[in-house]
Amino acid sequence: MTIKGVLFDKDGTLFEFGATWNAWCLEILAELSAGNEGLRRDLANAVLFDLGAGRFRPDSPVIAGTNRQAAECLLTCLPGMSLIALEEFLARRAAAAVPVPPVPLAPLLDDLRGRGLGLGVITNDSEVGAFGQLEAAGLYGLFDFVAGFDSGHGAKPDAAPLLAFCDKLDLLPASVVMVGDSLHDLHAAERAGMIRVGVLTGPATQAELAPHADAILPHIGYLPEWLGRQAPAS
Repeated sequence: MTIKGVLFDKDGTLFEFGATWNAWCLEILAELSAGNEGLRRDLANAVLFDLGAGRFRPDSPVIAGTNRQAAECLLTCLPGMSLIALEEFLARRAAAAVPVPPVPLAPLLDDLRGRGLGLGVITNDSEVGAFGQLEAAGLYGLFDFVAGFDSGHGAKPDAAPLLAFCDKLDLLPASVVMVGDSLHDLHAAERAGMIRVGVLTGPATQAELAPHADAILPHIGYLPEWLGRQAPAS
């Protein structure tokens, strides 16, 4: 079937996960602990962040989880704070994070749009975080559909947010490529009946992703070449 749409995960796919979120997390931990080193260590442990290495552990629930799940982890060390307040704090700070793309994104997206492809972003970040980062990266308006975990369609690995993209653009799921760096992305794509493409700009390794993907690319810059090879013979 001819490919007619491409869905991107955000963190670890459009933007390199470690380069974008490791330094951000250190700032958040410092702000929430307010100089209390013991509390900073406890908060880091709650989200499985390695303070010595300055990065998330590969098994951290924050990597592919929702903003609420991150807040729930941190709240175990902040009994005086409400979940809603902490979730809103994280969403505001995430929207202001400086995203680091693996390649220049505007030319890549212009290339894909020039091929007549519908483009979307499905993230387990909040909607405000997604729009904030896309705008900061100069990508606002280049996508036909953007949804966070709180946009009303659910969160990955459920298929519902991916199928909402198909509904809006009137596309068959089998004609859509889902590109992501995590098993959440690939499992959601499988459940939706989409083509699954993994990228290696997040914490997951090729060995972890390959059994669940139709293709593995080093980063999304390789996507145009890969799409060219998928074109049906005339």
